[in-house]
Amino acid sequence: MSDLASSLQAAVEDGKLLADAKTNIESLLAGTTSDIAPKAIEELVTKGEWQELNDRFFKTLAFGTGGLRGRTIGRVVTEVEQGAGGSNGRPEHPCVGTATMNFFNVGRAVRGLIEHAREVVKDRKPKLVFAHDTRHFSRDFAEFCAKVCVDHGCDAYLFDGPRSTPQLSFCIRELRADAGVVLTASHNPSHDNGFKAYFDDGAQIVEPDASKIIARVNAIDSESYECVPDDARGTITIMSEEMDAKYTERLKALLLQPSLLDGASTKVVFTNLHGTGGHINVPMLKSFGFDVLTVPEQDVQDGSFPTVASPNPENGPALQMGIDLAEKEGAQIVIGTDPDADRMGVVARNAEGKMQLLTGNQIGSLMAWYRLKTCFDLGWITQANRSRAVLVKTLVTTELQRAIADGFGVGVVDTLTGFKYISGKLRKYEEAIPADKKGDYRSLSEEETRKLRLEYSRFFVFGGEESYGYLGSDFVRDKDANGATLMFAEVAAYASSVAKTLPELLDDIYTEYGYYLEIGKAMVMEGADGAAKIADLATSFADNPPSEVDGSMVVRVRNFAVDDIYDQEGDLLPKEKMLFVDLEDGRRFAVRPSGTEPKIKFYLFGKSDAGDDLAAAKETVLAGLESMWAWLEADAAKRV
Repeated sequence: MSDLASSLQAAVEDGKLLADAKTNIESLLAGTTSDIAPKAIEELVTKGEWQELNDRFFKTLAFGTGGLRGRTIGRVVTEVEQGAGGSNGRPEHPCVGTATMNFFNVGRAVRGLIEHAREVVKDRKPKLVFAHDTRHFSRDFAEFCAKVCVDHGCDAYLFDGPRSTPQLSFCIRELRADAGVVLTASHNPSHDNGFKAYFDDGAQIVEPDASKIIARVNAIDSESYECVPDDARGTITIMSEEMDAKYTERLKALLLQPSLLDGASTKVVFTNLHGTGGHINVPMLKSFGFDVLTVPEQDVQDGSFPTVASPNPENGPALQMGIDLAEKEGAQIVIGTDPDADRMGVVARNAEGKMQLLTGNQIGSLMAWYRLKTCFDLGWITQANRSRAVLVKTLVTTELQRAIADGFGVGVVDTLTGFKYISGKLRKYEEAIPADKKGDYRSLSEEETRKLRLEYSRFFVFGGEESYGYLGSDFVRDKDANGATLMFAEVAAYASSVAKTLPELLDDIYTEYGYYLEIGKAMVMEGADGAAKIADLATSFADNPPSEVDGSMVVRVRNFAVDDIYDQEGDLLPKEKMLFVDLEDGRRFAVRPSGTEPKIKFYLFGKSDAGDDLAAAKETVLAGLESMWAWLEADAAKRV
């Protein structure tokens, strides 16, 4: 090891290795009980893979409010990591590093979560639920977490195979569990994985629990721990079809007009992009009479996602095989979900017979409009109680949804980016119901909870974010592509009942409420150098925002990292690194570093009254956003 220490010191002095990377390498070697880590590090040093070492060790993978996310397979895979190989062409062992996803970091995360749960639950064994998607090492990590739970005197509930993120949320609430984890990196590339933590309400952790858990996790620097005595150990319960059935039955309650689906003959192509979405969605859609076709090559649950460059239903190329099948079979819709089935993308056939990719904002707006309209049609929401109905969306989600809500006289609440903030509102609305009225809230039906919320609190009609996440009720506390698939199928059935295509229905909404267009852009910067550039660029925008953009004066700048900003209900928003800039001509943009991917994101917003010429409005707004992006891209290049 003395030779290794000398090599590391020399590399730092030569400028090849970051000083922080050297410190983190030494820390890992001191805290690991595995012989994989020292061998992998020795190999990378011997081969002079300094950039790889910097990328793996430039930081310690900090546990944030969303948990952990990072590479589980390095750009350079060492011989010891490759070993005998694993399923679907993955290495035998995950990527060694303090900035990567491996058993060392997963162990720290679950132990910190357990410590907090044990502190909160003092009179019994804490109960934790674990789920995982189809990614490389997801099952291994989930089983490992369950074992750590048992060793620490907690009861663990583990699904028998891959399940979606929203089903984990549902299961936590159904079992009255104290916390839960899903092992997933959502729609990230195949080399990534993550640890997504939830608390007792089925939502991702927020304050005040978040800071306490984060502090506990980040204080752990060794893999070693003491097990509780045998008589205090926990148990592992394996869950399967019974929990699937409970979740599916509750999903069916999302339908507002089930009769629209009676004998539905709409031909739908569904793809789970090698993930978990088909487990619930395909049989559920078929049970309502939909003619469901799947993409055979993408039915295979494979963490390498072999048929797509990225398993992200936001991207048209990811749905291309589904589109090809729809063209061949004459299907009206293509629906795709990401690996952990919390995001849903849609391609719909338009009046010209062409398949049209819908954005997350468009999909969400169609569902928001339909659900508001139908709630009024059914008499659930009335002129008397509409002040208690609400849409909840993120700040970077389209303002079309606000225009729609205004048209119905219903309120809208904006949250920060991240579905945990929407879920936080759901917790607030549930807690506002008097205890003597709600009883065991989680055991009540949708009809019963709706009546309680309309009388004593706020009735959550719909919530969503531009990045293809949607939610139609509060029995799940995260975005739910399974529920969204069923809700959108109902919108499609409605459109068919009025002899319109989905794009035609969307145009009707634009004509009534105005044309809104949003474009998402991102600059990807990976590794240690990329992280530094992202931080510098975000700081530059925050410290020196432009006073003029693309020929239009800036009229308002909101820095969510430092300004005190309150939402529509008077709640102070937590601080977040995001800048919102409004221009004199009505265009807007936001910029924020991603919390889960190595990129800085830009959100562009434009709008126009549709008037009598919707086509012209679409062209004008698009041209304005494209011009603004060209300006911003050039400006960002100067700042970097």
